[in-house]
Amino acid sequence: MRRLPPLTAIEAFVQVARLGSVKAAAEELALSSPALSRRVQSLERFIGKQLFERRHQAMRLNSDGERLLGLIAPALDTMSDAIESMTSGAELLRLRLGTPSLFATQRLLPYLHQLRAAHPQLHLDIDTGGLGMSRLGDGLDAAIVLARDIEPTLYARRLDRNHIRPIAARRLAEGPDAITDPRELSRFSVLAHRDMADSFEIWRAALGLPDLEPIAIDLFDSGTLMLEAAAQGVGVAFMLSSHNIDPNDPRIAPLFPEPVVKSPYSYWFVCRPRALEQRPVKLFHDWLIKLIEIE
Repeated sequence: MRRLPPLTAIEAFVQVARLGSVKAAAEELALSSPALSRRVQSLERFIGKQLFERRHQAMRLNSDGERLLGLIAPALDTMSDAIESMTSGAELLRLRLGTPSLFATQRLLPYLHQLRAAHPQLHLDIDTGGLGMSRLGDGLDAAIVLARDIEPTLYARRLDRNHIRPIAARRLAEGPDAITDPRELSRFSVLAHRDMADSFEIWRAALGLPDLEPIAIDLFDSGTLMLEAAAQGVGVAFMLSSHNIDPNDPRIAPLFPEPVVKSPYSYWFVCRPRALEQRPVKLFHDWLIKLIEIE
């Protein structure tokens, strides 16, 4: 049998080809950039051809690199399928998932029995500690995050689009003490989520009230706690329209149904590109996307 190049060199080549960056590929493989570059160069020496057009911040496949990737991709897929068939069996698959507590409570936990029925071998370790994007690959396999946009080196799938919705204690939304004019918010504290701290400013600007100042803007790292604080009369919580408010809850209610103000923030599913090739991540990702589409 003809001698083959090291599999680590082939893996490095494929990651750089897919991501277009030595730095991003090195992060995926938990290597330093120089170490990854040496692996790519060793493959080029083995083949005797340059495989990339090297630029200052990026690497792009040249014609030889594209030809090699096209030739080895089917073999790599076959190897991946073979390994998966040997490891899937009846063994448990475990996904370490980061998610905001409110998303988990309202949009994940009620449907987990469906996930278990579809994939009984898949189990989730759910982490609501926050900072999901920065912890990918370091404690988390994947995360659901609340953000304007996502780092370009990550795989991301938007899960919703929203508008901003103020929520208050029901006595402030209905009855003789109801807040009927947005300018009345100057008498209250605004409650905002740490990950979308400027929601009130966005809403205020959309209403043409740039000088409207509440007593204070208090930041929370939990949407669940924000709703509870609003219910207790601590302030007015600026939430997303995808945050479900029970119309039969006697404690809270939305304020100002008009005008509708679009929010730049969305929930996203994120992971490192290479993680999407892992079976637990892929199974959960595909199930979640189907669930969101049904919703």
